[in-house]
Amino acid sequence: MISFNYETNFELDKPENISSWISDVIVEENSVEGDINYIFCSDEYLHRINVEFLNHDTYTDIISFDYSVGKELHGDIFISVDRVRENASEYQVEFEDELARVIVHGILHFCGYKDKSDDDAMLMRNKEDFYLHQR
Repeated sequence: MISFNYETNFELDKPENISSWISDVIVEENSVEGDINYIFCSDEYLHRINVEFLNHDTYTDIISFDYSVGKELHGDIFISVDRVRENASEYQVEFEDELARVIVHGILHFCGYKDKSDDDAMLMRNKEDFYLHQR
């Protein structure tokens, strides 16, 4: 089950469509949908999590905590709406498109994709682009 939670003054437009899209991505990646929580928050909220749990004193757009068991996906995905909005402006893309990219990015991590090396980051970006065109 995919759930959307809000720790800031923001709500998704048509969450049922986004949930359905995420479910389709999970199936396409040969995984099984478990309990997946998206938490939309502010920069400050996500910064505190980054410092407290990951020991990183930086701002970021997404942090995912993966509790998956094999191919059954479970986890919490925290997304800074502030950072997504700033990145959309910086990259000159629509906010909704940047938000969708970050949303699918978290799920792809749960499916086993990494983004630390250049090759892994390129594969992740290609997967994001593929699924963005399917929404």
